[in-house]
Amino acid sequence: MDLSIIIVNWNSLEYLRKCIVSISKHTECSLEIIVVDNASPKGDAPHIAGEFPDCKLVACQENKGFGAANNLGFAYSTGECVLFLNPDTELLDIQLDVVLRAVAEIRNGGVFGCTLLNEDLSVQTSCIQAFPTILNLLLDAEWLRHRWPKSRLWGIAPLTSDNDLPAKVEAISGACMFVNREVFMSVGGFTEDYFMYAEDIDLCYKIQRAGFSNYFLKGATVLHYGGKSSDPERGTRMKWQAITKFFEKHHGLVHAFFFRCAIVCAALIRIILMTGAKIIKSVSPAAQPSPKGLIKWKIILKTMLAI
Repeated sequence: MDLSIIIVNWNSLEYLRKCIVSISKHTECSLEIIVVDNASPKGDAPHIAGEFPDCKLVACQENKGFGAANNLGFAYSTGECVLFLNPDTELLDIQLDVVLRAVAEIRNGGVFGCTLLNEDLSVQTSCIQAFPTILNLLLDAEWLRHRWPKSRLWGIAPLTSDNDLPAKVEAISGACMFVNREVFMSVGGFTEDYFMYAEDIDLCYKIQRAGFSNYFLKGATVLHYGGKSSDPERGTRMKWQAITKFFEKHHGLVHAFFFRCAIVCAALIRIILMTGAKIIKSVSPAAQPSPKGLIKWKIILKTMLAI
């Protein structure tokens, strides 16, 4: 078996249908599709079994979280290469056979990723990124990344390059991750301490520390709808809890403490500035802060103070 595609589903049946159909359009290699239903409250498992009899279905009795569910799917897989794919994705301009050749030819290859596109076909800058640091999280702002896209702080320089050759990067988005079977096993798979978020960064970090390099394949594109089955507020909270856990695991408790202090200060400053901008009448409508941004940083502040 050349490729095992593992898809963790949670209330995403509508998107899963499109995802599986798109896979058949973009491959000629031998593959298997393993769907792990993470105890979807809507009862997706029977529908998956009925609509996709050729897929292996692993139905969980409880929500195991993203990393643990992917590890479970991996245990049922047999492919030499594994693709961890989100259900809310569709393969577009990507030939899986070409990606598999890259995985096989690059001897020190760890995780391989591709260009993720939003629904309007704009590029998701989060498809590649630098490993989290206190500095790059303090300066986390979309307009800064667009202003200085080649800065090492963000790790997104390959997105602006005209070169379609595989480019070394630090972290690959968990929405679409190719990895050699033996490499994945050598680092113990996904760390199951994370319920959701940061497990993809953690995997890339472990693989790089093991002596491998992670690569970005710009010419291969995948549509990623993103966040369709999760509550935004809960997602923000879980994301920052997971990042804190990443610092604790890989940099120690002291480093994680200073990280939390720095983010608390940053959140307070942003909330004060955004609130001030709202009440100053002279501020033009174009300069008004985003309500979503203000809500997000209030959630982050509460999360950091609660940890």
